[in-house]
Amino acid sequence: MMRKKIIIAVFVLAAILFSWMTGPTDAASRYEAVLARWSKTESRRDDLGNSFTIKATLYTAEYIEALMQSEAEKNLWTAYELEDYKYNFLRGLNMEENVAIHLEMEQLGPTAHMAPFNEMISLWIGRTRYSPTDYDQRFNMPLQGKRDGLVFFPRFNDRTGQPLIDRSMSLRLVINGAVSPVVMSGELRFIWDVQAQDAAGVVSGSAADRLEVDRLLRRLERLNVERAQLESELEAKRHEIAEINARIEELQGR
Repeated sequence: MMRKKIIIAVFVLAAILFSWMTGPTDAASRYEAVLARWSKTESRRDDLGNSFTIKATLYTAEYIEALMQSEAEKNLWTAYELEDYKYNFLRGLNMEENVAIHLEMEQLGPTAHMAPFNEMISLWIGRTRYSPTDYDQRFNMPLQGKRDGLVFFPRFNDRTGQPLIDRSMSLRLVINGAVSPVVMSGELRFIWDVQAQDAAGVVSGSAADRLEVDRLLRRLERLNVERAQLESELEAKRHEIAEINARIEELQGR
């Protein structure tokens, strides 16, 4: 888990540094336009001037593709280097399994207490509510000033393996107002209208194929375990049936 967090932090930091270092070039403007499309901000202020601001960015195929192309242009990467960077970026975020959302918070005023954070936040995919599968544990710590991190939600049905987003629908991120003493009541909501291919975060190229193979291998491993369990249960039932039949024959033969 710690290695995964380090990988995520490295790639997110690289993205932030890129946005700082690039000037007013066409590539930078294209990146900013995409970021604005998939980023939502909510801000609250009380009568004493205290404030709480949160920015939520949904990682989508469009966002990631723009970021990857910008990085490739800046670093003069070859096609192979681009695909390798893209694969490691997505693998670090575990995008082949999850919907990833990046949160940036700023609490100015009394300390915000957000723990347990997984009970403060949820994602509505269509009409169904989902809790986080994982999140940056620093969100459980008291907050004054700024903090950012990632929150993950399921992208596939755990039982069937089918995508939860299979058509055009809305994603609604809901955060309990108790997350900050400035907000206290109500909810903070962020809504994105997405297509299945957008929310999946799966981009084109060999990186996407490699990630799909990774996911399918994990799914296959899980199915094999479930099959072994079912076969064991079936064998137990067969044994029980044989014992019952034997007892019936014994009783009838008396």
